[in-house]
Amino acid sequence: MNQPVPEYLPTASIETLQQRSRLLQAIRTFFETRGYWEVETPILSRDSVVDAYIDPFTAGWNSEEGAASSNAGARSEIRYLQTSPEFAMKRLLTAGADQIYQITHAFRQAERGERHNPEFSMLEWYRRGETHHDQMTFVEALVRHVFATAASGSEQGTQQELPAQPFARFSYEDAFQKFAGLSALQSSAEQFEQMVQQHQISIPADFDTADCLSWQNLLLVELVEPALSQYGAVFLYDFPPQQAALAQIRYDDGPGSEGVTERFELYLQGIEICNGYHELTDAVELRRRIEVQSKLREKEHRPALPAESYLLQAMEAGLPACAGTALGIDRLIMLALGKQALQEVIAFPFNRA
Repeated sequence: MNQPVPEYLPTASIETLQQRSRLLQAIRTFFETRGYWEVETPILSRDSVVDAYIDPFTAGWNSEEGAASSNAGARSEIRYLQTSPEFAMKRLLTAGADQIYQITHAFRQAERGERHNPEFSMLEWYRRGETHHDQMTFVEALVRHVFATAASGSEQGTQQELPAQPFARFSYEDAFQKFAGLSALQSSAEQFEQMVQQHQISIPADFDTADCLSWQNLLLVELVEPALSQYGAVFLYDFPPQQAALAQIRYDDGPGSEGVTERFELYLQGIEICNGYHELTDAVELRRRIEVQSKLREKEHRPALPAESYLLQAMEAGLPACAGTALGIDRLIMLALGKQALQEVIAFPFNRA
């Protein structure tokens, strides 16, 4: 009978942590040899990415010491542990950076499980003048490099292998037509509901049946993502405009048409690994999206997040055309080493931190 591991010990073996170190070095080498340079940005900031469904950790800061020297009076301010280094890295692009990457810790509340940890390692990078299609090609090369490095350091190699052929690519619309049997962009709420009933999919108790985005997300999880897992490695791109986040929206049929979001995700063995954008550069549109996300947060009874930010100031000054990607390092290393859970590749998960 296996004895439980004492809680003062890491959940990952020392051998695995050494392999992790080697893979992190391989990632840095991959970026440096391609002209990227590494940056560091604050983990604790007055800014926060505003997302309706992502809650940052907060920290109170009493400015009494600084205020005492300036006779301004003490005041308490909130700082946010970053859910992504996105805002600060884009400020560097505005200042003149061309192609940059960062390996950092990010923090998100309510994310716990075999493939989630509230504190996790994120790899994020940006390059001027590229599109999300350019970034998909770059991501595939990076993933293949990491898997090859993992295999070369193990006598048994990795337990999971990547497809020999280039990673499959499906637009969001094509994936819905192929795997869900209807249009993601043109279907009504009633048509989505009929498809859900046809497949006998359970509808959550608090589900908004009038919201097409809710139906899209439900069918994505229940029908599309399970089908994508058969490809081993597959990109999903050009999302509906309601899922734009901070990506550009492209109107193929001119202004007023439905449009698609120039965004992609990569799935490895059915697990989402990264999120990439052809980045939004319009400050007016960013303000509008922050307002939309803030109203959704209010509707969900989530704490308000700052409507103003240094990123808005930078975008008003002129954020250059660029593309960027955020990748979950823990998940990538987990898969490259053939592990089943994040706790097998990180030293001290949340319950042991």
